[in-house]
Amino acid sequence: MSREIRVSAVLLQDPSGKVLMVRKRGTTRLLNPGGKPEPGESPAECAARELSEEIGLEYEPGDLIPLGRVRDAAANEPGHVVVADIFRAPAPVASLPSPRAEIDEVRFVDPSRPAADWSPLFANQIRWLI
Repeated sequence: MSREIRVSAVLLQDPSGKVLMVRKRGTTRLLNPGGKPEPGESPAECAARELSEEIGLEYEPGDLIPLGRVRDAAANEPGHVVVADIFRAPAPVASLPSPRAEIDEVRFVDPSRPAADWSPLFANQIRWLI
């Protein structure tokens, strides 16, 4: 039986439509920025906090556009399922932000060219919301 992990994830794109992805320290899969909520935190509050902590982008929770809730296999925790509240940033990201906290890598990917190192959540769910 798989265990559910609740997260918020944010779809950020550059002006050409590429998607900003992050890789956490000690892992191999690229994920959308975001993470697990703290107690009492709404999904949008979690998304805004994680963007600030992970890549230094500042948004108000109300500025993030909700795209719905999706689920898929967890990228870095075998036997677990991620249930993710997905948000879109209100405007394109002009430049690549610097990694912070537990993030080792930040890069833009072309959502029309799937890669083996994408998280199942992005490959199977989020990229179809674009």
